[in-house]
Amino acid sequence: MNNYETVFILTPVLSDEQAKEAAGKFKKVLKDSGAKLVNDENWGMRKLAYPIQKKSTGFYNLVEFEAAGDTIEKLEVAFRRDERILRFLTTKMDKHHKAWADKRKARAKKEA
Repeated sequence: MNNYETVFILTPVLSDEQAKEAAGKFKKVLKDSGAKLVNDENWGMRKLAYPIQKKSTGFYNLVEFEAAGDTIEKLEVAFRRDERILRFLTTKMDKHHKAWADKRKARAKKEA
């Protein structure tokens, strides 16, 4: 089992409920594939660095999980098939990335 982090951007034309439902769909894909969710963050509506499909904002979501390598292919196929996804990026976390993510989570808890 490897540690992974996925950030995906949903189209801004969705309501908050629709965005949560879409994010839930991808979490379900992970769970059905045997992945263990470590962290899930909804960053909300944010401005994009550049327009994508003539849209300048989007709903950002981050999911950290432990999974086997073939799970990534299933997740990315689900992303590509869903028209609500503007962009996505999945990275494998090494020990430095994991330490940085733990610090970020601790800082977020402290601020909340």
